[in-house]
Amino acid sequence: MTVGRVESIQVAPAARAPMRAVDSAHAVPGRGLEGDRYFSKSGTYSRKDGADREITLIESEAIEALQRDYGLLVEPKETRRNVATRGVAINHLVGRRFRVGGAVLRGLRLCEPCGHLEQLSGKPMRAGLVHRGGLRAEILTEGVIRTGDPIEVSG
Repeated sequence: MTVGRVESIQVAPAARAPMRAVDSAHAVPGRGLEGDRYFSKSGTYSRKDGADREITLIESEAIEALQRDYGLLVEPKETRRNVATRGVAINHLVGRRFRVGGAVLRGLRLCEPCGHLEQLSGKPMRAGLVHRGGLRAEILTEGVIRTGDPIEVSG
């Protein structure tokens, strides 16, 4: 069993609204994280149905690489991803089930960076996040995710 941890959790109440850090979030299958724009169907891409809008994750190590390799100081909330992780290779979770705190997720696809991300953040981070921009996941079981919670991947 691989174990990483949740470094931070971010939500935004509406499309284009700034992300804010929270200590915990309630993950609900078919909806997303309570308090987030996609939970309330008010996200920029909410018109596109699909489980890949429920929760997004990004490695803290990828955020740190932006500063090391590109000189960009980026906060987790500026990545527009819900959960910043540490110690787990999230690209390897595509197609796999894993536990994050009290919720079970399934990795669906990589969350490649886009121009919308750069526009909202005002930082040219797209090139530095290619293939490291995060993971879109489906929430399989309801539960609370807290900062510091373990991320467990079996097998």
